[in-house]
Amino acid sequence: MAETIVYDPLDPAVLTDPYPLYAELRDQTPVFWNERMQSWVATRYDDCREVLRNHQTFARDRRRVNIDVPEFAQNLQSLDPPQHAPLRSLLMNAFRAQDLDAAAHRTHDKILGLFQDLSDLDEFDWIHEVAAPVALNLTAELFGVVEPDLKHYAALADAITRRMDAGLDPTVIEPGDEARKQLNTLADGWFAENSGRPGLMTTIKQLMDGATVPEHYIGNSIAAIFNASYGTVFAAAGNAVLTLLQHRGTLDRFRDRGVVDTGVEELIRFDGPAQGTSRIAAERTVLGGQVIEAGRPVITLLAAANRDPAQFERPDELVLDRSPNRHLGFGWGPHACLGATFGHVAIKEIVLCLLEAPSLRLTGTPVRRRTATVRSMDLLPVSFRK
Repeated sequence: MAETIVYDPLDPAVLTDPYPLYAELRDQTPVFWNERMQSWVATRYDDCREVLRNHQTFARDRRRVNIDVPEFAQNLQSLDPPQHAPLRSLLMNAFRAQDLDAAAHRTHDKILGLFQDLSDLDEFDWIHEVAAPVALNLTAELFGVVEPDLKHYAALADAITRRMDAGLDPTVIEPGDEARKQLNTLADGWFAENSGRPGLMTTIKQLMDGATVPEHYIGNSIAAIFNASYGTVFAAAGNAVLTLLQHRGTLDRFRDRGVVDTGVEELIRFDGPAQGTSRIAAERTVLGGQVIEAGRPVITLLAAANRDPAQFERPDELVLDRSPNRHLGFGWGPHACLGATFGHVAIKEIVLCLLEAPSLRLTGTPVRRRTATVRSMDLLPVSFRK
């Protein structure tokens, strides 16, 4: 079970650019045991997709291996088929009922207005001045709820994101769990409202009648999906824009509307927010030639899989017209991200708005957030001024 290459996801060099290390891991030790995280780690595309697909062998529901899951943490992402099927169906139908085209149009205008407010500044932080407010505004609009206070919500979301790295830093567990409880309380308040606003909340209430799902699963899932939607847009808006700024001329290629949709998917594949996700072996199995005992955690390094040359030609290049592009940036299988389409639309509108704005440029050194599971930025200093 020895790890032949040291993998420390919080090492500053790895946070800055993990992809050379991912390539080494794929080539030399594609499935390895990480002592610090007490987990197996998979890096190749086929192995990662198998773990995500095969819910019978690789459990998301930790209760299947006799690990307690507190009620506040029970939601769509903590259940496995077939138990989670009614809940996923309810939420998926609610998503499909939303008018994303209308939302995209409103989003476009809001982003351009924000760009106008920032256009005369010599420097501003894209992360806190654009990514965070846009992500929260869009998510609140999608759900049809009053937008929470940005400063308060961003702190909750940050604590929940850091909680995902509990295997690396146990000190994030308590504040992360407290933030999740507060988020659940916020969702309970949305449930109690009868605003009638168009959005996911109203649609879910309409679809709940007759649903054979415990109500706390629905409430907790709404909270989890709200935060996942915010977090995905927030992180992707930073990563994607930094990628565009570092690849001169790439943004202009989006003027060809034929590559807009494939280009957005390529930005997610190339440097997406989701670095990894975990499962637990429900039974003894073999993955990538390694014997994995029942009860052992397995981390799928999605970002490593998304650069696997066995799946993607020229994986370290940004190929805007890449097709097919079956990346794992939004997961795979029964627990794939419900809001993947929403995330795509949000990043697409940001890119299209950048085409209508004065040229954006870097004015300082970007700073990566010290988180392993989610790859995002703490600081991205930019300006629209020449």
